[in-house]
Amino acid sequence: MSLHLVFVTSLVAQANPSTGYELANQALLEGLARAGVRTTVIGCTWPGQAVAPGAKAALGEVEVRTDRADPWLKIKWLLMSLATGLPMSSAKLRVIDEEAVRDAIASAGPFDGYVLNGVALAGAFPDSFTGKPSIFVAHNVEHRSSAENARNAGSLIKRSLFARDARLLKTIEHRLRDQSSGVVTFAAEDAVDLGVPPERSVFLPLSIERSTQLPETKELAHDLALLGTWTWHPNRIGLEWFLNEVKPRLLDDVHIRVAGSTPIDLVSAWPDVDFVGKVDRATDFVAESAVIPLISRAGTGVQLKTIETFSLGLPSVATTSSVRGIAAIPDNCTIANDPESFASALNDKIRRARAGDLQRLDGRVFAETQAQLMDAGIRQMLDMLTRTTSGAKEALS
Repeated sequence: MSLHLVFVTSLVAQANPSTGYELANQALLEGLARAGVRTTVIGCTWPGQAVAPGAKAALGEVEVRTDRADPWLKIKWLLMSLATGLPMSSAKLRVIDEEAVRDAIASAGPFDGYVLNGVALAGAFPDSFTGKPSIFVAHNVEHRSSAENARNAGSLIKRSLFARDARLLKTIEHRLRDQSSGVVTFAAEDAVDLGVPPERSVFLPLSIERSTQLPETKELAHDLALLGTWTWHPNRIGLEWFLNEVKPRLLDDVHIRVAGSTPIDLVSAWPDVDFVGKVDRATDFVAESAVIPLISRAGTGVQLKTIETFSLGLPSVATTSSVRGIAAIPDNCTIANDPESFASALNDKIRRARAGDLQRLDGRVFAETQAQLMDAGIRQMLDMLTRTTSGAKEALS
């Protein structure tokens, strides 16, 4: 008998996924489908954002993007967070009526359990997703990321708010950990940080199906391509480190292009960097680059842009943080953590690419290995859930 699971997520599948969270959601839903699981997704969508074919935003449109919010909306979020005692990510979702959440669950029909995909929605409505076995998918160790944000924040107010969020997120993460049949993490060390017992922990390497085919490159358009959601604070920390510490040590004529949502103050501060905003085809964008800098300096979880880079066989220079959760590092990736070594490795790879040595590999081996490991992790997750389901039925009989 196939399982029917309710997939609880703050954001339903988008027509053109771009952020790491969206790509991870897509990969997870595709993995469940390969395993023969039927899913009903409960979540919302961003205003004006098209959803993927077949997807449905059961909870309507909700604006949660800080870079799109005006000052009054940010104040409203803060007041809601203070009033509810919830971290900001969950407080933003309290504009949804709890009755609408219950109706969405009821409309799913009979189902076997929940996949609690991240902290935000499950944290916003703690009493709604109960009564069935659940799996908690921890994309990151959210409380640790917020604590890192607090240490890197520029003002006392921001430091205080991030520190408060860290305390609240830790409470929610531990509650979801304890009430779930098992906890899925995309980096094995995250399970340790969350205090998950080994017998209830599943390490799930992610496989991104869109990343296995590299378009033919006729001519390189730029030396370095950086792609990400730079409005997310942990990503911004990495980008600021790269621009402030690494860039001054690069070749004088290096051409850098940055794609994705970027805070306006960074765009204006670096006029010699080509900020191009959102790109239609991320694969085409990175394929036109000589080298990919993987610059994570903060956060937890796995870096989806790293998996994409390796799956495409592109040469890269990466920090240790950028390759967490990945066991097999390709030969054309150099690991460097200090600005001098990072810049030196980039300069060497740029010179080689300009001389005609593109240093590209067949990424299919990496991609296929990731897919096999992911499918094995999905089976382990489902076994964990079905054992709990069977135990509950036996207790009732």
